[in-house]
Amino acid sequence: MTDWQPVIGLEVHVQLSTRTKLFCDCANAFGTLANSNTCPICAGHPGVLPVPNEQALLLGVRAALALGCDVQPFSKFDRKHYFYPDLPKGYQISQYDLPFALNGSVDLGDGRRIDLERIHWEEDAGKSTHEAGYSLVDLNRCGVPLIEIVGKPNLHSPADAHAFLDSLKRTLRYATVSTCDMEKGSLRCDANVSLRRTSDAPLGTKVEIKNVNSFKMVERALDFELARQAAILDSGATVAQETRLWDEARGETRSMRSKEEAMDYRYFPEPDIPPIELATSTIDAQRELVAESWQTRRHRYESAGLTAYDASVLTAEPDIADYFEATWQACDDAKQAANWTQTDVLRAAGERGVGIAELRVRPNTLAEIIGLVQSGLINFAGARKVFNRILDANDGPCETPAEAVVALGVAQISDPHLLEPIVREVMGACEKAVADYRKGKTKALDALKGRIMGKTKGRADPAVVGEILTRLLSP
Repeated sequence: MTDWQPVIGLEVHVQLSTRTKLFCDCANAFGTLANSNTCPICAGHPGVLPVPNEQALLLGVRAALALGCDVQPFSKFDRKHYFYPDLPKGYQISQYDLPFALNGSVDLGDGRRIDLERIHWEEDAGKSTHEAGYSLVDLNRCGVPLIEIVGKPNLHSPADAHAFLDSLKRTLRYATVSTCDMEKGSLRCDANVSLRRTSDAPLGTKVEIKNVNSFKMVERALDFELARQAAILDSGATVAQETRLWDEARGETRSMRSKEEAMDYRYFPEPDIPPIELATSTIDAQRELVAESWQTRRHRYESAGLTAYDASVLTAEPDIADYFEATWQACDDAKQAANWTQTDVLRAAGERGVGIAELRVRPNTLAEIIGLVQSGLINFAGARKVFNRILDANDGPCETPAEAVVALGVAQISDPHLLEPIVREVMGACEKAVADYRKGKTKALDALKGRIMGKTKGRADPAVVGEILTRLLSP
């Protein structure tokens, strides 16, 4: 592979989060009974007329603005003809020569930007399931609103492709235009791959890869395909222009069909839908709805003193960032808000299989718990008990953190007069640890602290205990 430069372009189909389909009132819903969300329009009956879904068009505009595209005031729909069992009309309503958005880029968050060529609206096809000897067709997905995001062929490694998709997913989720859930098919990716000798050499023969439905799978499919093409070219043969299917079970791509050209689709303007004209006020209204990007948030979090790793974890999902930010604003301690959000909060959400926004411990409650630690009323061990008590409470009015402290009896003991007798008792019972410490074995101090914390059921103030021990152990 050292003699070849990979050239990768990604085409990403994103389902928009609308209530209904793109051209009819059928529900845009995943997981319902097969062929239950259909009507004469999405099932392709003769004589029916499509009516564009305004919300789908607006979400597409918002996505384009979030990606820095030039939204076009004038665009049109076209018919793209091909014959699949899951496309009942025999054509797909898409956009060809006049898409609604041009240019733009995906910011990888490390200073690099990957340019986009265009974004256009189109309707989804149905879904075919192939069994031994027969196939099943479900038209529930047929007509679901999509945007197709076409990247320029300026990615040069599978890792870059993964980074592109991860950044794109975050950007679209922050813009609240799609869930981008690959397991449910709301984000699907096709990759166009070729090899050339040097960066200024003509592009090689392009191969399209389909059926890659996770970011890790994209990397694996690209690794295999690049190696396959390199072996062909090194042997003196030529790469065939074709569409190949990624076979996860075999870990390889296999030929699906020859690659179509635009002329094969016989595009022509959709006669039943007038051109789409977007007023400047409409575009500006969507611009106002584009939230702060994950990249901007990450840089702001780093400026507040968080590590690059912490900032990356906290901006992975908008719900996580929102939870952290609300906690931070309420307690005015970015580091503690970050530590709690990344550990106990995410763990609790994962164990319960719910979103972070569904937890009973809300950001203001977590901020109160952090405040109790900052004030010295409880230590971290006690704070975790308070957190878990509120988290596991039954439905109904929640205890406040202060009430939970009383109920659990975890108020920290900080009075030196109360702690010194306990420290002396432990020192008397642990003569070897005392002797070891006085011989210079400083780790013995940790053993003494552990015994004291156990004696007080974790309620002793570690700082005060340390001061008392240091004083009593001094020669």
